[in-house]
Amino acid sequence: MLHQEDLKWIAKTSTELNTVLQQIARYAELAKRHKGDHDYIEQLNQQVEIASGSAQALFDRVTSKILESTSGKMLPPNQTSASAPVAAGDAPDAISAGTPTPPQTAILNPEGERELILVIDDEPEIAEFASTILADEGYKVMVARDGFEALRIFQQIHDQIGLIILDFFLPVMDGDAVFEELKAINPRVNVVLSSGFAEQSKIGMMLAQGLRGFIPKPYTREKLLEQVQSAIEPSQRPIP
Repeated sequence: MLHQEDLKWIAKTSTELNTVLQQIARYAELAKRHKGDHDYIEQLNQQVEIASGSAQALFDRVTSKILESTSGKMLPPNQTSASAPVAAGDAPDAISAGTPTPPQTAILNPEGERELILVIDDEPEIAEFASTILADEGYKVMVARDGFEALRIFQQIHDQIGLIILDFFLPVMDGDAVFEELKAINPRVNVVLSSGFAEQSKIGMMLAQGLRGFIPKPYTREKLLEQVQSAIEPSQRPIP
């Protein structure tokens, strides 16, 4: 018989599995639009592996409890039946979609007393300029060089990130596509767009979808901090 803790675990893992399956569908659509881009295929493969492991963990957990209740014997971990092979390295209690290993990206000013800001920009000079200014102001800062790296970080620690500064033109996946993926992970994500040039129609669509602001490049220290502060403060107010 499944106990309350088992049911909670199954409900949580099922929800996470559903999220990963939705991501698989989005990456598959992106792969269709950008034929020949191996980055999308690689991301798709990674999400499929996560979903496969999570589905196997669910199967193992339920099967184990059923066998336990009918025979009084607990099924050994990572072992189900001859007709249901287990993926290598997937243990029932050790894998859960949406719970990957912590990101390897370093945090600048990790002891900072202000919010954690994720800067997404493939231009090293601009990323260093922005991150140094923000760290000097007491913010904790992480830098991602492209959309895929940013999404990996956000998927893992999105509840810790107070603001994202997103460049519009990025390798493979532009800012509007990254913004869409970020919102799929957390609809309340706090994002400010930064670009020297971007289509006004796309900026308008992003603003309508919840973009918090826009910083034209090149920007000064004052302009950056002004936009960051105005974007973070409203997000801290309680929802009426």
